[in-house]
Amino acid sequence: MYTQHMTHIVQSPEWGEFKTKYGTKTVRVGNIQYTVHKMPFTDNYYAYCPKVDPFEINWNQLEESLKQNNCFVINLDIPNVIAGTEESKRAEEILKQKGEPSPKDTFAKHNLLLDLTKPEEEIFAKFHTKNRYNIRYAQKSGVKVRQGTSDKDFEVFYELLKDTSIRQKYYIHPKEYYELIWKLLQPKGIAHILLAGFNNEVLASWMLFTYENVLYYPYGGSAAKLQNLFPSNLIGWEAIRFGKHKECHTFDMWGAAEDLQNKEDPWYGFTSFKIKFGAKHVQYIDSYDFILNKTIHILFNTANDLRWKILKVLK
Repeated sequence: MYTQHMTHIVQSPEWGEFKTKYGTKTVRVGNIQYTVHKMPFTDNYYAYCPKVDPFEINWNQLEESLKQNNCFVINLDIPNVIAGTEESKRAEEILKQKGEPSPKDTFAKHNLLLDLTKPEEEIFAKFHTKNRYNIRYAQKSGVKVRQGTSDKDFEVFYELLKDTSIRQKYYIHPKEYYELIWKLLQPKGIAHILLAGFNNEVLASWMLFTYENVLYYPYGGSAAKLQNLFPSNLIGWEAIRFGKHKECHTFDMWGAAEDLQNKEDPWYGFTSFKIKFGAKHVQYIDSYDFILNKTIHILFNTANDLRWKILKVLK
């Protein structure tokens, strides 16, 4: 099962290469990396460092790197340490010595993790009863799941992702973002696409990552029609089998709602779907800011708060 000191995919050199080629400057310092972002109307920059392992940070090197890049703060967004563990206490001690709690989280504070070290039969047996029924129904109905390898498969994946985002009213990146991930990380054996089809028509597709024996599910979409054949349930099961084939020990489902019972939460729907695969609901430790210039940091947070308030009004 998931252990600490695992390098999250977004802290990998390969992800850093992707971000840089996409146009976001990425700086590597020892075993960690951060991206650099310009503060509007100034010559100052802030640094963003998601899912970092706090035990891998060389603070002197990091501070020197931030100064070289004219960064007034680095946001250590949702460090990759699960709250309530022995390691979380040590990690929080380190972070409290060096920084202060961040006023905002960007990455998901909660997640669903599934242990892939168990036999397939045992994993399947722990699924929600309805989920097991839906998977078997999809199989009996003739839904088939295959691995995508071509640019055409990517196009199918993206169209389903886009259509789902429109239908369910959530934001996605531009097509070029996912396309670059596919072009860079698929040949490296990191990015994978699964497609669930019926009668030669694709009904659901997921993009998965495998990195350091962890399977990630960040992106997926489905067609509006024929959902009564449960293609997404079947693709979820096949994703688990794929992860086991790749010798992954953990399935990281990328994010979840805080309260599993709160139907008003915009993440309730996909969280409810994911947890039916028997995953464990976890919470990570708080985000922290390592501040180099306190005055600019205060101005930045004030402006950011105002920006979010305006966006909420416009929404």
